[in-house]
Amino acid sequence: MKNITITVDVEEDCPPMLTSTRGMEEGLPELLDLFKKERIKATFFVTGMMAKQYPDIIHRIPEEGHELGCHGYTHTRFDRMDKEEARTALKQAGGVLRQFERKLVSFRAPNLQFPKNYLGLLEDEGFRYDSSIAAYKPPFSRSKVEGKIIRIPATITSSFIRLPPEFFIPLLKRWESPVIFVHPWEFVDMSNTSIRLDCKFNTGEKALNNLKVLIRTLKAQDYGFLTLQERAKLEKYE
Repeated sequence: MKNITITVDVEEDCPPMLTSTRGMEEGLPELLDLFKKERIKATFFVTGMMAKQYPDIIHRIPEEGHELGCHGYTHTRFDRMDKEEARTALKQAGGVLRQFERKLVSFRAPNLQFPKNYLGLLEDEGFRYDSSIAAYKPPFSRSKVEGKIIRIPATITSSFIRLPPEFFIPLLKRWESPVIFVHPWEFVDMSNTSIRLDCKFNTGEKALNNLKVLIRTLKAQDYGFLTLQERAKLEKYE
């Protein structure tokens, strides 16, 4: 069976350009409602800070059958922290997120930036899967095991999904078992916000409709919708 993994990076609105949280208040509920209606599962990488500020909506993630993963404590890049700062951030994030889901095993760093020599920190904090690498930019990473960590790359950048579906769906289907990622703020109209064009074009209802078209098109073609954990099991890493 063909499959796809939809992941959601849960954070402030387009950090570091904005510190607002309309995505948490408007976009994330829309996403959860869509996934519930379509009866699919996804993996949500959540920052500890957002989980503390919005516990009610974060509770919905595991309650509705999705995987809860870690996206750091704040959205600070790990490649700009020293090793002890990174250790502290992971410990803080894990302490918060495990109040919602005890089996917290998946991680993605903000901006997909996580130093390779920090992977031992993930092991120390109980993580098994890392999706902090990108298949769409050099060195065009593929899934692999490093130490005890299974590294599963994101296939495409999130703004790709906001292009016209007749363009991105045929391209997406060329990949075997793609991993896509989106952000809650992309499903809020950001067109009048002072941020980069690539962050605000086709946001809001257009983005939600695109995702809906993607899900329904792939369901009609018998794709399975897997969490990151499920994907790792399918690929026989464990």
